[in-house]
Amino acid sequence: MITPDYCRMMARYNAWQNRQLTEALDAQPLEVLTEDRGAFFGSILGTLNHLLWGDLMWMARFDPSVEVPKVGVKKSVEMHPTLGAWSAERYHVDGKIGHWANSLRAMDLTGELRWYSGTLGRDMVTPRALCVTHMFNHQTHHRGQVHAMMTAAGLEAPVSDLFLMPGEG
Repeated sequence: MITPDYCRMMARYNAWQNRQLTEALDAQPLEVLTEDRGAFFGSILGTLNHLLWGDLMWMARFDPSVEVPKVGVKKSVEMHPTLGAWSAERYHVDGKIGHWANSLRAMDLTGELRWYSGTLGRDMVTPRALCVTHMFNHQTHHRGQVHAMMTAAGLEAPVSDLFLMPGEG
């Protein structure tokens, strides 16, 4: 299904996208970042927080050195009250994702992943490769929501095309 090289590329893409979003949003007042824009997780910052929460949840399942977030999905939007706090944690987590991806071997992407889903309230058993693919897809999905909210707010959203990532193509 996927390879370690795919995971490394997607980890680089994730970090690149998050750096661009941080730069594009850095000068925005907190009110712009927290305004409810009708998205599933409300605001730009709420969506970014949920995305970070999701990455932490998945990485805790893939790498036992990563701690599970202290809040559930409903409180994920409130994890970091400012862009600066989010950005610092985002940088740290992107480093963990990159380190994890760089250490992957093909056999690490085989077999099943077992965990208890608090969101669904049940035990889960899913192919590990599908879970890893989902983590990267989840990132792209929610960054697309942030991109749409930025555009609707009249902000300039960064380029998000994978083939335009520095070092690719």
